[in-house]
Amino acid sequence: MTRLWVLASAGSFLALMWVGLAGQPAAQEKEADPAAGKAKYETLCVGCHGVSGKGDGPAAAALNPKPRNYTDKKYMATLKDEEIFKITKEGGPAVKKSQLMPAWGAALSDQDIRNIAAHIRTFAK
Repeated sequence: MTRLWVLASAGSFLALMWVGLAGQPAAQEKEADPAAGKAKYETLCVGCHGVSGKGDGPAAAALNPKPRNYTDKKYMATLKDEEIFKITKEGGPAVKKSQLMPAWGAALSDQDIRNIAAHIRTFAK
């Protein structure tokens, strides 16, 4: 009987722990780091969007439509961070933008994409 009570108690304890943990929020996402985003941007985005974010990278001349100019404060003020994230992660077609904007979600972590979005925001300040 004692052994059965111990097993029942252990099972109850584990069930309560699971229920308690299930109600906890997921681990907090790290805050976006524009400096880390700059490093990724300079590797992956400069070719089209340019070093200064004006959409004037070396490949831009051959592209139609031209890459977005991130220094356009008026336009950038209309974009939410979530939109920049989605465009970067899923590519232009996912948000009814240019077919030429690639999806980076398979190559970058969500944190990397948040960091790039934070760096992109620095161009319009």
